[in-house]
Parts: sequence; C-alpha cells; structure tokens
Amino acid sequence: MRYWIRRTLVLAGAWILLLPTLCPADDIVAPGAELQKLADGFSFTEGPAADAEGNVFFTDQPNDRIMKWSTTGELTTFLEPSGRSNGMYFDAEGNLWTCADEKNQLWRISPDKEITVVVKDYQGKLLNGPNDLWIRPDGGIYFTDPFYKRPYWDRGPQEIDVQGIYYLSPDHKQLTLVVDDYQQPNGLIGTPDGKILYVADIRGGRTYAFDVQPDGSLTNRRLFCELGSDGMTMDDRGNVYLTGKGVTVFDKTGKQIRHIAVPERWTANICFGGPDRDTLFITASQSLYSLKMQVRCATAP
Repeated sequence: MRYWIRRTLVLAGAWILLLPTLCPADDIVAPGAELQKLADGFSFTEGPAADAEGNVFFTDQPNDRIMKWSTTGELTTFLEPSGRSNGMYFDAEGNLWTCADEKNQLWRISPDKEITVVVKDYQGKLLNGPNDLWIRPDGGIYFTDPFYKRPYWDRGPQEIDVQGIYYLSPDHKQLTLVVDDYQQPNGLIGTPDGKILYVADIRGGRTYAFDVQPDGSLTNRRLFCELGSDGMTMDDRGNVYLTGKGVTVFDKTGKQIRHIAVPERWTANICFGGPDRDTLFITASQSLYSLKMQVRCATAP
C-alpha cells in the first residue's frame, strides 16, 4: 500500500489503465516503514499508554507488571505487582489510570507510583472486571466492564448481570452506568474535543459511536463499523484503529482504509507514542511492536 495502486478496466478486449487511486503521501504509514518487534518474552501484553514525553507504558498482565518503553528505547519495569492491570490511560496531571483486574477496580497511579483505589464497586456490587478506559478533556472517565473469568480471581459469582459501560464524573465521586445492552464491551476511544465516543462490542462484532453529553450520558448511538475490537486508538485525521487480528483502520465515516498485519496470535491494544507521538505501538500476545506513521496521536501536543 506504500506504492501507487493502479486500477484497470476491460473494454472491447483491451486493458485500459486508469488514474492511480492512492499515492504514498495519502497513506497513514510512513514511506518505507516496516513493523518492528521491540521486545518479546512476555506472557500477554495489554494496555499501552503514552505519557506527556511519549514514553509508552504497557502491561504484561499474567505476570502482574507494568512495563515502560522509553523514548530512548530502554525497557524497564515500572510497577510490580500491578493489580493485574489491563487497559491504561494518562490524565492531564501525569497520573496513570489503570483497570486493575485482580480485584475488579479502577486505580490511579501517581508519577511516584502511589496507588489510589478510585472505584471498587457499583452500588455495593463488585464490578465484572474493568477492561479499558478513556479520559475526556474535563477529566470524566469512561470505562468498559465485561466479564472474563480469571483463574487468579478470589471472588464469588458475577454480581452484576450487565456487561456495561460506565462514566465516572470529573470529581471522581459519581459512577453511572451509561450503556447496559452490549453483549461484551471492550475497547473504547474518544475524540480530542470530547464530543464523540467509540466503543466496541467485541462479542457482538461491531463498534458504535455515541455523542457525549456534558453530564456524561451518551446519546445518538449509531453503528460505526461491523467489527469489534480489543483495544482502540485514534489519529489526528480522525481515523479509528481497531485491534484483534492485526490492526484495522477506519476513517471517520466508518470506511476501512487499511489493515496492518501483525505476526502474532492476537493483537490486544494500541497507542501512539514516541517524542513526536507519530509511532504506533502495538501490544500483541507475547511481544511489543512499533510502526512509524505519517499521522500522529489525535491528542498530541
């Protein structure tokens, strides 16, 4: 896809060359860029999130640790144990928010690694297992709560029948169930202006878009694409990236524009990072990958 793509028609027995439909400048991948394996040997990677400098943090969930890939290419362990962290996201103050799957909680981790349990239940009932989250510009937080039974859980049966989407108010005092009819919500991402939220129903095999209201409610639900996703991100052109079998990219209208093959059993999650936030970081099964792009993170400074 980095080369000119030519279309042909058969007319009166002759091949007629049409104009090129795509040139390298139109592609989202940087010219000549190839997928790079940065590190491997993990049990299952998840939850990549970039801090303000572009360092990328991700989880090795079965090994209960959060790893850090620095902008200089150094891999270190940031936090171990990590509450079996899954999806993660940085807020404007530099705190790392994480879906702490071990006890079905939502954590805030300060830059000096101080842990605060912000959400531990909903109306007195244990959550299914917060999976992924997105923080809107005013600090309100949306997270998905599917039920994936874990072998390391020390808990009773499922307490909340709904596999829902929740909204936590900016003051972190009010938790609201805003969507209750997904089969199994998973990845989500919002636009930089905080007006649209995309949430995948991975079991339903679809991703929907919602209009975000000031009070946190979601309205005008509409089908975005007929593909579910594990993790999601967005670039500065408004393209939405879904994961699962590699990375599938859709433009803002829901039209597929690219597929990035990843040589792993499963691609769990994705984010933009690096000093210029123009490198795609991909957590896939036992490895961390990167790909240089012509686009940047939607929220890059």
